[in-house]
Amino acid sequence: MINIQEVIETNQMIEKENLDVRTITLGISLLDCADSNLETVKKKIYEKITTKAEKLVETGNNLEREYGIPIVNKRISVTPIALVGASACKKPEDYVEIAKTLDMAAKKVGVNFIGGYSALVSKGMTTSDRLLIESIPQALAETERVCSSINVGSTKTGINMDAVRLMGEIVVKTAQATKENDSLGCAKLVVFCNAPDDNPFMAGAFHGVTEADAIINVGVSGPGVVKTALTAVRGADFGTLCETIKKTAFKITRVGQLIANEASAALNVPFGIVDLSLAPTPAVGDSVAEILQEIGLEYPGAPGTTAALALLNDQVKKGGVMASSYVGGLSGAFIPVSEDQGMIDAVSAGCLTLEKLEAMTCVCSVGLDMIAIPGDTKATTISGIIADEMAIGMINQKTTAVRLIPVIGKGVGEVAEFGGLLGYAPIIPVNTFSCDAFVGRGGRIPAPIHSFKN
Repeated sequence: MINIQEVIETNQMIEKENLDVRTITLGISLLDCADSNLETVKKKIYEKITTKAEKLVETGNNLEREYGIPIVNKRISVTPIALVGASACKKPEDYVEIAKTLDMAAKKVGVNFIGGYSALVSKGMTTSDRLLIESIPQALAETERVCSSINVGSTKTGINMDAVRLMGEIVVKTAQATKENDSLGCAKLVVFCNAPDDNPFMAGAFHGVTEADAIINVGVSGPGVVKTALTAVRGADFGTLCETIKKTAFKITRVGQLIANEASAALNVPFGIVDLSLAPTPAVGDSVAEILQEIGLEYPGAPGTTAALALLNDQVKKGGVMASSYVGGLSGAFIPVSEDQGMIDAVSAGCLTLEKLEAMTCVCSVGLDMIAIPGDTKATTISGIIADEMAIGMINQKTTAVRLIPVIGKGVGEVAEFGGLLGYAPIIPVNTFSCDAFVGRGGRIPAPIHSFKN
C-alpha cells in the first residue's frame, strides 16, 4: 500500500526536482505494410500509424492530468524501414518518399518524433540497406520529426567497417544538408552497436522484429531527484551513497511502471518495458553532471569521473530492477553534452574532452551523444570515432552509440544552437591525426572471443 508520506515525497519530486516521464513510445510493426508498389507501401504505412497511434497523445495528456506527473514526450517507433521498403524502393529517393510519409503520420497524430528510419547492418548490407543509408541526408533535411538509426556492430557479429566508413560520409552529408540550422539533421541520426529492439528514446528508437504488432515502452527520468537525494547525504561514505541512489531509482521506476500500465490499459496495447535511464535536459537542476559534482567532482572530466559514473549507473540499475520486472531499452545514465547544462559548463571550463567522454562511455548507458564538433572534420575522422565507440560496445557486450554533429561553418570555441530539448553545445576539438588508411581497409572486424556462447 502507498502511504501518505510516499505521496508527499512523489509530489516533491515532481514540483521541485524535475521528476517526469520523459516519453511514452508506441512501437508499431510495419512488416505487414511491405509491398512491391511504393504508393501502396506509403498508403499502408500512413493508415496503420494514424490508426494505431490515433489516441496516443490524448492518452498521455489524460494520464498527465489524472496523476499530476509530467509526460514530456509522446513518440512512435516503427519497424526498420530498410526492411519495410525493400521490395518497393529502387533508389534513395524512394526511401525519402517513405520518410515524408512517416513525417506526415507523426504530425497527424501529434507526436514530437518518430523513430525507425533505420537499417541493421552489423554483419553486412543488403541493397535495400545501402539505399536507405544513402537517402538519410535528404530524408532528414526534408522532414521535421523523423529520426534515423543504423546498427553497424554487435558482440555476436563484430563491426561492419564498410558501414562505419559509409556512416562517416553520411554524417558529413547530413550536416551539409542541414547547415542552415547548425547541422541539426545530425541530431536526429545515431550510429549503434548492440542496438536494443525496445528503446523508447530518440533518436535511436525502432520497433524490433521480435516485438508484438504494437507495444508501449516508457522512458522515465529523474537526474534532479537523484541529485537532491544525494545532497541530503553529502559527505557520507560510498555505502550510504550507493544505497541512496538505489532507493531513489526504485521510486523513480515505480512512477514509470504506473504510467506504463495505465497507458497500456487505455490504449489496449501490451506493455513492453520501462527504460529507467537518467536523461538530462537543458533545464537547471535536471543534470547528470550535477550528480557527478554532488558525488565529489569539481566538474565532470576530473579524475574520478569514470568511477563515479560507473557507480551511478550500477546503482540506478539495481534500484530499477527491483521496481519493475520488465526493465529494458538502455537503462542507466545518458551523458549528452548539448542536453545537460553541467556537461556544457564542463566543456566550456576545459575539463571535459572528447577523449574523456569516450572513456566515460565504457560504463554508461549509451555513448558519444549530442556532441558538436568542427564543421570541417573529415568523414574518415568521424568514421574512426564511430569505430572506437563501436569497439567499446562490442567488447563490453553493451549498447554504445555515436551522435556527432559536425557544425558546418563553425569551429572550436563557437556554439551550436539546436533549441528545445536538444539544447546548445560548445564545439569540441577533435584529434585531427589521420586514420584514413585504417578506415579505408573495409571488410569486417570479427566478433570477440567471448561472443561464442553456444
